[in-house]
Parts: sequence; C-alpha cells; structure tokens
Amino acid sequence: MTRLTSVYSSFGARVLAARLEAEGFDVQLRGALDSPYAVTVGDLARVDVFVPDDQANDASLVLLVDEVDEADEFLDDDRPPIRDRRVPRWCVIVAVILLTVAADPAVRLAQHAF
Repeated sequence: MTRLTSVYSSFGARVLAARLEAEGFDVQLRGALDSPYAVTVGDLARVDVFVPDDQANDASLVLLVDEVDEADEFLDDDRPPIRDRRVPRWCVIVAVILLTVAADPAVRLAQHAF
C-alpha cells in the first residue's frame, strides 16, 4: 500500500475515500478516524489515505483532476460578467434635490406652528 495523501479531518478523509472508491480504487484510511477527542488539530487530526501500489498513479490523477475542477469552479471566468448594480450618481443628486424641495414646505409649516 502506498500513501496517496493526508487529510486533516475524518469527514474529509471519508469523502475522499468515497470519491476514490467510486472510481474503482481500493482505499484504506489510517490515522485519527474515530478519535476519542472531540476536537483535534495538526498531526492529531491527520488521516492518511492509502491505495495499492499499482493504483497509486491513477489515483493521484483523479485527485489532480478534482483539484483542477475545484480551482476552475472557484476562478470561473467562463460565465458572463456581473452587471454593476450601483446607483448612478445623477440619481442620487436628483433624489437629494427632491428631498430638499419637499422638506422645505414642511420646515416652514413647522416654524409657523410654534
């Protein structure tokens, strides 16, 4: 068995193992799978993913393809550009002028009431 990679959570290791098993690889997980500690960090949380020696190259290619797909999804520049939704400056100026004009009669009425 060859160590393919290490993952620092039991959940991530199980997801990776399921992904590799779905592709037809034999996978063994070793490490902090069912740790008695609720929270583990660093090497205490490390889970090693092992595959047979003859499947190591193909399994590493599957991991590489997954990483490339994830990076492509994160840096997705294929979708159309997002339209700028800021309010144009002229709309803000007009709104301020209208509010000022509308507030003037209310201010004068309030001054005469007192």
